[in-house]
Amino acid sequence: MVNRLVPVVLLALLAAVHAQLWLGRGSLPRVNEMQRQIDVQKAANAQAQQANERLSSEVHDLKEGLDMVEEKARSELGMVRPNEIYVQFTPR
Repeated sequence: MVNRLVPVVLLALLAAVHAQLWLGRGSLPRVNEMQRQIDVQKAANAQAQQANERLSSEVHDLKEGLDMVEEKARSELGMVRPNEIYVQFTPR
């Protein structure tokens, strides 16, 4: 009787380990899904980092020199200095 009980217990433990591996909290499908979510988040973080660097550079330029301010005023607001003539060319 004892000789049959040990293999049955071992098989039950093996079945429990396999069930945990495939269906439990740390299962392979769940780990794969979490890895996919991490990859998506890393891509979003990389895009946000690029945007932050671009904005940081623009802030630095605005703090350091008036050339950027003048460029933005000319392109976005149509600024013209005194005694300056504004000429607009349209490509054909």
